[in-house]
Amino acid sequence: MEQAILNVHSYLAYIALAVLVLASFNATLGLTSKKLFTDKDLRISLFTMIICHIQLLVGLIVYFVSEKGFQAFAIEGAMKNSDLRLTMLEHPLINIIALVLITIGWSKHKKEESNNGKFKKIAVFYTLGLVLILSRLPWSSWLN
Repeated sequence: MEQAILNVHSYLAYIALAVLVLASFNATLGLTSKKLFTDKDLRISLFTMIICHIQLLVGLIVYFVSEKGFQAFAIEGAMKNSDLRLTMLEHPLINIIALVLITIGWSKHKKEESNNGKFKKIAVFYTLGLVLILSRLPWSSWLN
């Protein structure tokens, strides 16, 4: 069961990153080309936020179920081990912060009246979230 949830979290991460890159690129393109914010742009941004929230929920399940997650706090000197620290502290914390930024971007874009303002909010907050997520991915396990 634990391995199945971990696999879902791993494969969903590829989807979440792909749609986050797509949403950031779409918003940046819309901002630079000064186009209208259409229903397509709205759906891309909303779908990205939903997928990222689902990924967070699956990640929290993994965190509280797996041996490398929450239980690792009981290990003596866990903060001195960089792999363990990444898995149990840095990755979840930074990804929660990234998701908060994505959600703020979504909320702020709804209050904007101008098309340019909508694209700007999505572009800035989604791209910041993407950069944070990329900074704390466990690349060693992804590249194997």
